[in-house]
Amino acid sequence: MMRKKRKRGAPSGPCRHPGPGPATAPAPPPSPEPTRAAWTGMGLRAASPSCAAAAPASAAAAAGAEPRRRPRRRPGLGPPPLALLLLLLLSLGLLHAGDCQQPAQCRIQKCTTDFVSLTSHLNSAVDGFDSEFCKALRAYAGCTQRTSKACRGNLVYHSAVLGISDLMSQRNCSKDGPTSSTNPEVTHDPCNYHRGGGQNPPNYLFCGLFGDPHLRTFKDHFQTCKVEGAWPLIDNNYLSVQVTNVPVVPGSSATATNKITIIFKAHRECTDQKVYQAVTDDLPAAFVDGSTSGGDGDPKSLRIVERESGRSVEMHARYMGTTVFVRQLGRYLTLAIRMPEALAMAYEESQDLQLCVTGCPLGERIDDGQGQVSAILGPGLPRSPAAAAWPGYTLETASARCHEQMPVKDIYFQSCVFDLLTTGDANFTAAAHSALEDVEALHPRKERWHIFPSSARGAPRGRPLSSVSLGLTCLILVVFL
Repeated sequence: MMRKKRKRGAPSGPCRHPGPGPATAPAPPPSPEPTRAAWTGMGLRAASPSCAAAAPASAAAAAGAEPRRRPRRRPGLGPPPLALLLLLLLSLGLLHAGDCQQPAQCRIQKCTTDFVSLTSHLNSAVDGFDSEFCKALRAYAGCTQRTSKACRGNLVYHSAVLGISDLMSQRNCSKDGPTSSTNPEVTHDPCNYHRGGGQNPPNYLFCGLFGDPHLRTFKDHFQTCKVEGAWPLIDNNYLSVQVTNVPVVPGSSATATNKITIIFKAHRECTDQKVYQAVTDDLPAAFVDGSTSGGDGDPKSLRIVERESGRSVEMHARYMGTTVFVRQLGRYLTLAIRMPEALAMAYEESQDLQLCVTGCPLGERIDDGQGQVSAILGPGLPRSPAAAAWPGYTLETASARCHEQMPVKDIYFQSCVFDLLTTGDANFTAAAHSALEDVEALHPRKERWHIFPSSARGAPRGRPLSSVSLGLTCLILVVFL
């Protein structure tokens, strides 16, 4: 039986096409340096010119020939087409990292910035704070809802959402209601000091007067003074405050305030001049002219709020960002004020006598020059002949009485003890406590609410009482000289 001859394949070489000879014709010898076809970038190799010419002739033979397996791509022939495209896009700056992973940007930082801008000027001691704060919270909540999809999985976003919920619960804010504008910078109100065009939040100062009397200046200096008669606390281009002090007990140089006069000076279109006056047992909730506000806008540029009839009055001047508290405790008055530094320091050279600015004159002070009036007093407290009519207080009983309302033994606690020992009037305990509450409500810096005498900074807390009693007893002697 004859064995059928196997058909030889097509000749190898760069140009492969069937010739006119028989199928068994021997293949030409291979080229010693075969030429590599050019890469087109699309997974195909370009034919050489000779191959292109032979393509029509080889098509017929290829139809009847056994299909051939495509040769593997040899390493080092070039990058794949998709990688080349990506490299091209990157080189042109058309593809940015992260665009494919997060099509929308999380804007929680913008929401938080807007909320801070809406609330940074608010004062918790001013009427309407809760309403404005709730408006800002609702605007904050709405902003977070609008960016919720883009912020999914963002820890800052979820923390903000929880914080908003907690704040709304604390302030009893309803979820439905008006919201604050998210662009507060475009709002201009010449009669609102916080929105009158200023770029940065103002720096506030605090001044207070209470008790025997004890003065806390704008620079947070604490002094105990005599200052009998009428003295100016503040006298600048916007506000004047004058107090009148009278002796507390016969034979003592200790005084206390029984009259306060406050003049809110006229300010362009915001308010006419308004005068407020309070005396012992007459703490009105109106200005001298009978009005309770100033200005035509709503809310008013200046207004009086009565907190406790005949006992506590507040004045809020929006046009100059100022708040004033006046109280009556026992037979005497106390005062606390918060005012922007730029306005408090706007005065002429002739207005240099201001207790809130410069403190009491040296000849009027009865402390040790460092604010320490009577932290701890010895048992041998001198009394005048009239002292027999006073309720008896020793150092221990006075300290215990003051400690009931003021657990922190700071300068307010010391002032309370001093006042009890020099006057015997228990109402001065309430005056010191209320003065500290006013500080907490109006003073802009929490770390400065409590003042401790500089002479006691390096002393241990458990030092014996007698260690400083001699010097402090001398202070009491000064009071009765």
